[in-house]
Amino acid sequence: MMRVLMLVLCLFSGAAIVASGQDLPQIVSFADVKAEPPAVESAEILVMLHLPAPHFRADAYGSLNYREDAGHAARKRIAAELAQEYQLELIEGWAMPVLNVDCYRMRLPPEKAAAPVLDALLHDRRVEWAQLIQGFVAQAANDPLYRMQPAAAPWHLDEVHKVATGRKVRVAVVDSGVESRHPDLSGQVAVEENFVDEQQRVPELHGTAIAGVIVARAGNGIGIEGIAPDARLMALRACWQAGTATRCNSFTLAKALNYAVSNGAQIINLSLSGPPDRLLQQLVEVAQARGIRVVGAVDPARADGGFPANMPGVFAVASDGGASRYGLHPLLAPGRDIPTTMPGGRWGMVTGSSYAAAHVTGMLALLEELRPQVPAARLHDAIVLSEGTALTGIDLCATLMRISGKCSCACQPSSGSRFSRSP
Repeated sequence: MMRVLMLVLCLFSGAAIVASGQDLPQIVSFADVKAEPPAVESAEILVMLHLPAPHFRADAYGSLNYREDAGHAARKRIAAELAQEYQLELIEGWAMPVLNVDCYRMRLPPEKAAAPVLDALLHDRRVEWAQLIQGFVAQAANDPLYRMQPAAAPWHLDEVHKVATGRKVRVAVVDSGVESRHPDLSGQVAVEENFVDEQQRVPELHGTAIAGVIVARAGNGIGIEGIAPDARLMALRACWQAGTATRCNSFTLAKALNYAVSNGAQIINLSLSGPPDRLLQQLVEVAQARGIRVVGAVDPARADGGFPANMPGVFAVASDGGASRYGLHPLLAPGRDIPTTMPGGRWGMVTGSSYAAAHVTGMLALLEELRPQVPAARLHDAIVLSEGTALTGIDLCATLMRISGKCSCACQPSSGSRFSRSP
């Protein structure tokens, strides 16, 4: 069967198939990153300085710019003083008004231990808080490949797209670079921003593949069909491809999350995982408080599923068939042998909970179109109550019925997932 899939992919895409391997982005400590080339010679930290309340900001300081105004200049001087006092190199700063802080990135000398410096900064009255930057590594009529999509038949996408396509729902993909000119993504990307330091925005494998699962064009006679083809994608590059891996860090991810929250994202896809991170956790919590749905990919190497999937209120997603391996109870969605978009105008097969999370992100866009601003807890409960077995995962038709009362899949009561589809 796999050989047939690969042959058809080659015939329709005119390109080699790209295998993703394990492509779930993971947060790892700098000690872990040091063990892999290129070596990290010294740790970097983030130092947060408190911003005045918005109504006290006479300079209209906001998250969409980083102006050289009086308030910013004063905080920058404080950051420079801190860097000098603690023997740090001040690299750059970024406004994060959604958390009421200015965030400054600083580097320790190679021979200097991070723990004593962080402890001293935490007790410095000029500092809101400080933390290590942590690294992330990616795990990783119809269009010709539509029938090979694992979600096409079980999720009845043909019928579902008659009632919902994610029209105008703003979906932020915080990931590596997306090839917005890919023939299956042309016109699908509403916003492109690059938050990776000193790197130009370039098309990359993981981000392009995630984008394809969510918003690939429907009915254009090529490639695949996204779960929510009429959603408006915000391609926020916070990760970069390094050989076969895709890496991110606390600072780049925080900048992208700050942008997504400040610019009207309704759903944020975080196909990445790792240890808890205070800055990222607070940004996710602010997003949730504003009614933004946050989707996280479960890390199969971590018993608790990893951060942010293990955060309360995050839609944690694992590849279908693997629920028993995790300490939490994730949603199960297609994540094996997924045909999707690849850089260079190609298509290929990918596997991993990254892509399962992308399926759920697309599904949430469909639900948001039909019933905007339903509380996240209610959405989550509706999905769980509509789930089938560990092998079948989410029942999209039943979920749509529960949330909106609309079902073009002829949903009927059943003893399995509460609803079943007629043949």
